[in-house]
Amino acid sequence: MSEESSRREATTENTYTDLGADTPEGYAIAQSSRTLARQVVGNRRVEDRIRQRCAIAVGDFVMADLMCFIGDPVYAGLAALEAKAPVITDIRMVQTGVLKKGHECEVLCALDFGADIASDRGITRTSAGFYALQDLIPGSVVVIGNAPSALLTVCDLVDSGIRPSLVIGTPVGFVNAAESKTRLRHTEVSSLSNRGTRGGTPVAVACLNELITIHWERNSRS
Repeated sequence: MSEESSRREATTENTYTDLGADTPEGYAIAQSSRTLARQVVGNRRVEDRIRQRCAIAVGDFVMADLMCFIGDPVYAGLAALEAKAPVITDIRMVQTGVLKKGHECEVLCALDFGADIASDRGITRTSAGFYALQDLIPGSVVVIGNAPSALLTVCDLVDSGIRPSLVIGTPVGFVNAAESKTRLRHTEVSSLSNRGTRGGTPVAVACLNELITIHWERNSRS
């Protein structure tokens, strides 16, 4: 699968959209951050927009260089948003962080499902939730910002033939976080991830919210 798209459309030039800013001060702060991020990260490809937002989310431009794009994830994510596909998150913090406007997708949290599976199998609640939701996963956008075990479970499901449109996997930590993301990048699915032990909810949410913003911009122009 290709490492990265070379598409140049959907870069923002000198304009800026922030669907989450609802006051002039909030918008000004966000715009200033994005202007700096464009200068440091670059703004040639659509993937650069996601790198910019991830760097802003963690306050560290190193994050931009850690992001990995496999199987044209921007195209896959935008197609899923256009199809109003479900978004499935690992934890409520990710679910809460997803923009509430700019899309018409239902946003589910794996923690709300599969309690019986977790108890029976002795596995994490997030992993159990994805097993319980496996009928909804095909065509969905899976967003994992915290739980490496859940990401490994999703990789197992993909290997068994269950294919989400896109997996955003950026779990953070020292136990299986880097390993789960490496496995994701070698799994036959479009994915957005980062190298190493860094990551977390802010990065996962930044990836999805930038895709939502691009989706909204495209539809608002049509």
